[in-house]
Amino acid sequence: MQGSLMLDIAGTWLTAEDRHLLRQPEVGGLILFARNVEHPLQVLDLCRSIHAIRPDLLLAVDQEGGRVQRLRQGFVRLPPMCSFAGRSNAAELARACGWLMATEVLAVGLDFSFAPVLDLDHQRSAVIGTRAFEANPERAIALISAFIEGMHAAGMASTGKHFPGHGWAEADSHVAIPVDERSLETIRGHDLLPFARLAHQLDGVMPAHVIFPQVDAQPAGFSRRWLQDILRSELGFTGVIFSDDLSMAGAHVAGDAGERIQAALQAGCDMGLVCNDRAAAELALSRLQKLGVTPSPTLASMACRARVGRDYKQNPRWLEALGLLRAADLIDP
Repeated sequence: MQGSLMLDIAGTWLTAEDRHLLRQPEVGGLILFARNVEHPLQVLDLCRSIHAIRPDLLLAVDQEGGRVQRLRQGFVRLPPMCSFAGRSNAAELARACGWLMATEVLAVGLDFSFAPVLDLDHQRSAVIGTRAFEANPERAIALISAFIEGMHAAGMASTGKHFPGHGWAEADSHVAIPVDERSLETIRGHDLLPFARLAHQLDGVMPAHVIFPQVDAQPAGFSRRWLQDILRSELGFTGVIFSDDLSMAGAHVAGDAGERIQAALQAGCDMGLVCNDRAAAELALSRLQKLGVTPSPTLASMACRARVGRDYKQNPRWLEALGLLRAADLIDP
């Protein structure tokens, strides 16, 4: 059973300190960033070395497409998700892209990408922007659903983010604390719709570091109102809830890293991410060791469902997906 902390490493191989941390039972996952990636074979070797220490660790990456793509050299440069909108075969393209992304990520030993983005593009949030599929919720739902179908067909679990929607709040939660002043009724009728309609398709959800003061004074990721009353009870979501990175400025309202991960888990998150700050990750780990938190049994559902061999580029479906995206000028020829 996986622990409740997901952390990161500094380089392209494991140090003795990394190995020590990964052996701690409270650690349940590791996320790779661009600094950890050189080429596909190096990533595969890194993942194998991690699983040699802890076969149960979940290995994740942000491989959304567009500007959020950590795996680059030797991987297909995926288009931003806004690229599908308005095309006659938009759903087909989104499905092919989801399958292709997932296949490449699984082939190098990773379990899943934190994707897709369910935020709507209100033309307000620069940090979301082209990462969103659409502004219109109905059209967005159709494209996101197709993208998830592609991920699932490849054997990858999906994670919808950033619940209940980061598209309206203008501030970037990496460096500030965004606030969305709208009413719950307004949010229910718009930004919440993709999460509500796709709750049965999503395996994971990542809440936003956004405060919705008309609903709760806490950011969504620290709010039992959002995570328990609305996401779990109202929307019926039964999958895994991951915190967004608890090192981000938007999470600092909850205190130090130990207090943040405790607050996230108490609010309803199954796993807390603490990234780009080893001291903070160690503080979060120390807090979990003192608390003796029982890991969520649902975390195992995020493990990859299909091991993809290195010859995946000979798969007819790979060639078909690549051809579709190339014909639409969404990826380089």
